[in-house]
Amino acid sequence: MRTTSAVIGAAAVTLALAACGAPSEQQAASGGGDGDVLRVGVNPVPHGDILEFIDENLAEEAGLELEIVEISDYNTPNSALVEGELDANYFQHRSFLNEWVSNAPDADLTYVTDVHIERLGLYSDTVESLEDLPEGAEIAVPNDPANLNRALRILETEGLVEIDPEAGESATEKDITGNPQDITVTPLEAAQLPRSIADVDAAVVNGNYAIEAELPTESNVLAWEPEGDDYVEAYANGLVALDENAEDERVLLLAELLHDERVLEFVRDSWKGVVLAVDADGNVVETSGE
Repeated sequence: MRTTSAVIGAAAVTLALAACGAPSEQQAASGGGDGDVLRVGVNPVPHGDILEFIDENLAEEAGLELEIVEISDYNTPNSALVEGELDANYFQHRSFLNEWVSNAPDADLTYVTDVHIERLGLYSDTVESLEDLPEGAEIAVPNDPANLNRALRILETEGLVEIDPEAGESATEKDITGNPQDITVTPLEAAQLPRSIADVDAAVVNGNYAIEAELPTESNVLAWEPEGDDYVEAYANGLVALDENAEDERVLLLAELLHDERVLEFVRDSWKGVVLAVDADGNVVETSGE
C-alpha cells in the first residue's frame, strides 16, 4: 500500500473546486470515488505527521488506504469537504467547526472523534518571563473567533487583562475591561503569528504553527493556556466528515486507528507539552515531560 500525499493551498483548492462539477464528479476526478481510498485533508503539523505515522505503521495491516492532502490554512479543509474534494478532514476543534458552520448553514458536517489538543502558548523572542513584559507591550493573538477568545483567556488567567464576563466564549479585544499594563492586543491571522514575534513583544500562537516554527525550543514560553474541565470538549482537534459519511467504515476505521496505543505514544513522545493526545474515552493522555 502506498500513500499519496499532496500539499494544497487555498487558491489551488478553490481552482480545483471550480473546475469540477457535482460532488460525485469531483470524487471521480480526484480518484477518491472508488470507495476504497480515504482522502483526508489535514494541516501539515501535527495532523499530517500523525496520519503519516498511521499510514506507515498501522494502515496496511488494518486494510485502510489513505490519501493525505496537506492544506496550510484553516478554512479550505471544510470547504473542500463540503464540495466533495475530501472524504474527511482532521485539523479543527469543535469551537472552530461550530463557528465555521454558523457561517455556512447548509454544510452538514459531523465531528466524529477527538484526537489531540494543541496547546496555545504565549511566546516571546525578547522577553524571558511574564514579569519582564514592559508597560505598553504589544501582544499578537489569533484573529479567528474561537482562538481569539482562547488566547485572551491566557492573558486573563495570567492577570494581564480583565475581560467582560458578558462576553462568554466570544470575547474579542473589545471586551477587555481591565488592562493594568496598557497592553496592546493585536489580532492577526493564525499562520502569521510565528513571523510576527520579531515585531511584537509576545504572541499567542496555535500549537501547530508553533511547532512548524520551532517556537517551543527556539523562543521563550511565557505561559500555557489554562486547562479547564471542558478543555477536551472545547479544544481537542478531531476527525470530521459529512453527515452522510460519518458512519462510513473507512472513517470509523481511521477513528479507531487514531486512538491506537502506538499513535498515542507517538503523539506523546513527539511533541511533549505542546500536543496532548486524547484517548478513545476523551481523556488527555499524560505527557512524560514538557
